Amino acid sequence: MDVNEYLNAVWLGNTVRDWLIAVAILAAAIAALIAIKALVVGRFFKFAARTSNEIDDLVVDLLKRTRMMVLIILVVAAVGFLVLELVPTVRTVVKFAAVIALFFQGMSWGNGIISFWMNRYAAQRGMMTGPSAATVGALVVLVRIMLFLVLFLFALDNLGFEITPLVTGLGIGGIAVALAVQNILGDLFAALSIVLDKPFVVGDFIVIDTHSGTVEHIGMKSTRLRSLSGEQIIIGNADLLKARINNYQRMVERRAVFRLGVVYETTSEQLSRIPGIVRLAVVRQNLTRFDRCHFKKYTDNDLEFETVYWMLTADYNVYMDTQQAINLEIFRRFEEEKIELAHRARVYQLAASPTPS
Repeated sequence: MDVNEYLNAVWLGNTVRDWLIAVAILAAAIAALIAIKALVVGRFFKFAARTSNEIDDLVVDLLKRTRMMVLIILVVAAVGFLVLELVPTVRTVVKFAAVIALFFQGMSWGNGIISFWMNRYAAQRGMMTGPSAATVGALVVLVRIMLFLVLFLFALDNLGFEITPLVTGLGIGGIAVALAVQNILGDLFAALSIVLDKPFVVGDFIVIDTHSGTVEHIGMKSTRLRSLSGEQIIIGNADLLKARINNYQRMVERRAVFRLGVVYETTSEQLSRIPGIVRLAVVRQNLTRFDRCHFKKYTDNDLEFETVYWMLTADYNVYMDTQQAINLEIFRRFEEEKIELAHRARVYQLAASPTPS
């Protein structure tokens, strides 16, 4: 048998010549992949290490996650489908191997992208530790489950399975599960909303309706507060987001209002000096900005003055120390000026009844 006869011999539906061409193309493709990995990819790794750009770090991570075996399987499948005429059994096996390889490689790439973006988001918002990190981790798990389902259905569809009944069943089952655990899911998505939107964080002092306290823990189902009186308050996350929340931890300045009452026997000259006395008592304190002091109104018991000033810190203890110092200064000055503070009590003067004649 000469060479041409040997090359034209048929083996598994293809001539030897076709098999040799396929092997040559496969060898060249694998050699090219190895050369690219050794030269281009290695240099790109070094380039990415010298830059501060995060996108090239993502590309590096995806390249590291790319498996050479997966690429070889895909090259074999491409050469087999494009160059050779494969028998149905072999074609099915090659296609199955290629789809499975793509499935696992897609999961690896998808997990890398999910981890990159979620870690980047968490780092930007300071959510790398504590309860926030746990919630972000749960969100990553949910996204990975969704990725798995999408790729799994894609793989089944490409392998020739009828996925329409499966998708319908998953939809009906998902609705049934959602209805059964809607309260739990409501709290779960509320927890994700709290972590992502951050209306408050652990350590903040918040007021919710009639409850107030310091946030101790933000869980997947509930948030725990430590009240001023010491007990722990546990509120479901869904109920928490339905209420109006006052976050005092984010207060930059504190507006303070207080009232003074002096007796009706106070002279007009003394009344005119009171705003100046109060103003001086306020501006002498640290971290204060005086706003106003006015003779506001006549009441049944006194002549009332209203004073407004701003504390330049949100610390409540500093505010109370400052208010105490202001009160003591005002009291001292009123003693010097002979200005009498009014008593919060009603005084009744009874007239003597006329003596019968």
